[in-house]
Amino acid sequence: MAAGRMTESTVVLADRRRPRAAPHLMPGDFEPYLARWKLTPDGEPFQTHSSRLLPVRHDGDAAMLKIAIAPQEQRACRLMVWWDGDGAARVLAHDDGVLVMERLAGPRSLNAMARGGDAGDDEATRILCGALARLHAPRGKQPHMLVPVEQWLADLWPAAESRGGILARAAEVARRLLATPQDVAVLHGDLHHDNVLDGGARGWLAIDPHALIGERGFDYANIFCNPEETDVPVTTGRLARRVGMVAEAGGLDRRRLLMWIMTYAGLSAAWYFQDRDGAGAALPLAVAEAASAELDRA
Repeated sequence: MAAGRMTESTVVLADRRRPRAAPHLMPGDFEPYLARWKLTPDGEPFQTHSSRLLPVRHDGDAAMLKIAIAPQEQRACRLMVWWDGDGAARVLAHDDGVLVMERLAGPRSLNAMARGGDAGDDEATRILCGALARLHAPRGKQPHMLVPVEQWLADLWPAAESRGGILARAAEVARRLLATPQDVAVLHGDLHHDNVLDGGARGWLAIDPHALIGERGFDYANIFCNPEETDVPVTTGRLARRVGMVAEAGGLDRRRLLMWIMTYAGLSAAWYFQDRDGAGAALPLAVAEAASAELDRA
């Protein structure tokens, strides 16, 4: 998705792209933290739309130094610390908006797994559900600055009003969900195939949360908008198979999950339309349509 107007929501989806090389960034930009935490550079710096990153060594181990340049990443830092390595990459050192976390470099990829046919897609889906179960587990006092899901959905309403169609129905079911919240928890907010990485002996671990709070179903809905490559077909049959797996694994009501899928897909499409990227909106629109058709059958 193009960066476009840098609202918080645009930053959110823009960060889903591959990291951009940043030749103007030098290890010297990270010097205060390298010195403070006795880190050794271990690769070239790069940046996304919301962070500056540098591969480093921490006590000899592979790690990543991450400096937030957007408010969402400051929230993410707090949430990663709160998870304390349980289901997420372990934070080795941190300050407000800056963290050093373990570098997850295992060879397996959920994106590649999902693109390898139905069996691989099913396995990737089960792994993502397992990751969410760990992240949603009850813990102590919640971290600060969590964003309510209702606030996160703000860009869906004007898109639904201006474009109608499936976006209008997505907004309708979203309002019904928000009026009757269930199973409220701290949410990752952007858990997809490229944000759960192979941690080797530590298993599959999450990175890059958006730090939301709301109904658990919202976190599961993003699974259905991924992988993002449009050569993976979106069909009602494939979606229905995934819905059954996810509802069972997550202990979710099937109809309510379908409604969250429509909501999330509608929001994703709205963000693409904000950036005048109709091609990018095609996949979430197809997901929303498939979920809508399946909801009518349920």
